[in-house]
Amino acid sequence: MASDEPKAKKPKLSEGEKTKSPTKKTPVKLSPNSLFGMGNPLLDICAIVDKDFLDKYTLKPNDQILAEDKHKTIFEEIVKKFKVEYHAGGATQNAMRIAQWLIQEPRKVATFFGCIGKDKFGEILKQKAEEAHIDAHYYEQDEEPTGMCAACVTGVNRSLVANLGAANCYKKDKHLDLEENWNRVEKAKVCYIAGFFLTVSLESMLKVAKHASENNKLFCMNLSAPFICQFFKDNLMQVVPYVDVLFGNEIEAAAFAEEQDFDTKDIKEIAKKAQALPKVNTKRQRVVVLTQGKDATVVAIGDKIQTFPVVPVDPKDILDTNGAGDAFVGGFLSELVQEKPLDQCVKAAHYAASVVIRRTGCTVPEKPDFK
Repeated sequence: MASDEPKAKKPKLSEGEKTKSPTKKTPVKLSPNSLFGMGNPLLDICAIVDKDFLDKYTLKPNDQILAEDKHKTIFEEIVKKFKVEYHAGGATQNAMRIAQWLIQEPRKVATFFGCIGKDKFGEILKQKAEEAHIDAHYYEQDEEPTGMCAACVTGVNRSLVANLGAANCYKKDKHLDLEENWNRVEKAKVCYIAGFFLTVSLESMLKVAKHASENNKLFCMNLSAPFICQFFKDNLMQVVPYVDVLFGNEIEAAAFAEEQDFDTKDIKEIAKKAQALPKVNTKRQRVVVLTQGKDATVVAIGDKIQTFPVVPVDPKDILDTNGAGDAFVGGFLSELVQEKPLDQCVKAAHYAASVVIRRTGCTVPEKPDFK
């Protein structure tokens, strides 16, 4: 939203006061590669397991951990012992999948870059990305195996064991800088990278962020986790000046506020202060979107704070809240890339999250039921 635009009841996030808000009569025509994402691709391997399996790997029934040496064999064993489902995972890739699912047609509106291994799990990941109709272009290398996440389901509990593997090996000069790949970035109107990627390739994030800023495109980022705000603060604050839309949940927002010396724990104040941080592209005002689980989503844009109630979901219908944040972002991006108003972006975000929490993993039915 341009800083000199008149204030509207439904603020748009797209460029220019001359551009009319799209209506049902004038939909924005989407093209392949309009939405770009880059991050850590993981192959999610989901299975219903037994207590003995959890005990063997000293796993808690409901937890998220990074794989240690004692977990090395878990990925092969879960495939051999149980009926498994494979899904293309990782925070940014999940968001791209959800956005594409809501958009439906044309296919491959969403592009995704990340690093995988030259192995059977990498091949499965490519197949799953294809099935999700996203335009995934992986940097393939053979030094590290494809990143994986074992999702061990017992009843309503889900224990996640992640091995980032190849995801940590992304190289700007070996992939992003290649002409055929960079061309896809240039086609994008909206770019999104989760904060997790700050630990992998800051230079890649900055290249995309600067490109978006210089060409007045939208660059979006997620705080992703408290440890990103705390231990990768320097990297994070190199990218924040380029961020047009900043996502986070209440826990990440609190960690960000503490590290930035905001001197407040009030989520609305945190949103307002984050929105006011220095910004390179002054043609657009930054938008800060903070979720609070079942409580209202807080959005800061300009000097306005808005709250959007979450559609309530009966607790007995909630199967798995993992992936809800990725789904929220994917829903938001699906409307943002179509230049829809802010309230429509949030509505789609809430809808996508409400679908995902009723299912195991970050999965969706074949078609959305969203208008």
